[in-house]
Amino acid sequence: MNASLTALAGFIAWSLFLLVLMESIRAGLVMRGRVPSNGFQPDNGNLSPFMQRLARAHANCLEGLPIFGGLLVLAALAGKTAVTDPLALWLLGARIVQSVIHIASTSVMAVNLRFTAFLVQMVIAVIWCWKLLVA
Repeated sequence: MNASLTALAGFIAWSLFLLVLMESIRAGLVMRGRVPSNGFQPDNGNLSPFMQRLARAHANCLEGLPIFGGLLVLAALAGKTAVTDPLALWLLGARIVQSVIHIASTSVMAVNLRFTAFLVQMVIAVIWCWKLLVA
């Protein structure tokens, strides 16, 4: 599998990991009687700050998947993974870094670092878009 498809699979797997982690914790809360099964807010707003950050990190992955994943799929379908392969794993790494920082902290430094990781992804996507659609 080339780097582009590896990154796409990794992006999906990372999103799934965050979902499984969140739902495992939620299941534990239900099983211990701490939260009724119908007592969860989509953003985990009624849970700990950690759970709120986890929900948002997962949502960020889902929000980015159509753009970043879409470009990777487009490149694969067009036979142009030579465009995306060089930066594909950098995109995946930046996504994972963004999520980990998001889950860990909301300090000013953490938010700045998280934005930097997202900025890396946006720059990569713009480069790919340009090369796939214009160049």
